[in-house]
Amino acid sequence: MVAELIKGNEIAEAKRNAMKEEVNKLRNEGIIPGLVVIIVGNNPASLSYVRGKTKACKQVGINGKLVELSEDTSEEKLLEIITQYNHDDACHGILVQLPLPEHISETAIIEAISPEKDVDGFHPINIGRMMTGQRAFLPCTPYGIIEMVKAKDISIEGKHVVVIGRSNIVGKPVGQLFLNENATVTYCHSRTANMKEITKQADILVVAVGKMHFVGKDFIKPGAVVIDVGINRKDDGKLTGDVDFEEAEQVASYITPVPKGVGPMTITMLLQNTILSAKWSHQIEGVH
Repeated sequence: MVAELIKGNEIAEAKRNAMKEEVNKLRNEGIIPGLVVIIVGNNPASLSYVRGKTKACKQVGINGKLVELSEDTSEEKLLEIITQYNHDDACHGILVQLPLPEHISETAIIEAISPEKDVDGFHPINIGRMMTGQRAFLPCTPYGIIEMVKAKDISIEGKHVVVIGRSNIVGKPVGQLFLNENATVTYCHSRTANMKEITKQADILVVAVGKMHFVGKDFIKPGAVVIDVGINRKDDGKLTGDVDFEEAEQVASYITPVPKGVGPMTITMLLQNTILSAKWSHQIEGVH
């Protein structure tokens, strides 16, 4: 058995084509979804990523604006800029690219963004709403993972999902979203004893640890669905995941590749959240 690929790039492309039509309809009603992306400093990887976000905005018709600030921008100045966009009706989403320089508190910045414009889904109010099943902006990578699984008509309800990793950005929220879909969820992390025994019980295994090829075939139950969130660079410059793909694809029923797996879905769900924000701000119901 060789696993079927869950190609995030293809699922993302289909979603973006649907978004184009949705944005065109909104524009015909005089509503232009707007996203402001703020970056502090000139980290090459972050710059490349935020330019990818504004390019994706253009692709679907969202008004994307990139605000580039110097490395020595004060926390006070950044808070001023966020407040400005919190009160700007043309802006439906505000995203501050992380990581930030050391002299700026990430917590203070995330909490300064209006929960109604927090399209990254990181504000404690949106996290709380997600936890309690209320309407919220969902964190983009976990949201994309759920959409990928659904796109393949993989059943979630009643299944055992094991998440390796407990970060606030991926691990914790993705487990909660699977729980919201009526899965039984187990978290594994650096202090977990007998990890392989637990992961081999997973119907769906989500790996988000940031360690190259951490998971081999001995972690995986035959026929499991494997979602690899990791992005690591090999010595030859090529990208690879947290899962040993060649081993895992011989055991799994479905697997996400790296690259072209989870990555393209993250920016796509950011666009989706921005469109939702534009709808909600005009009392138009949008569905996750």
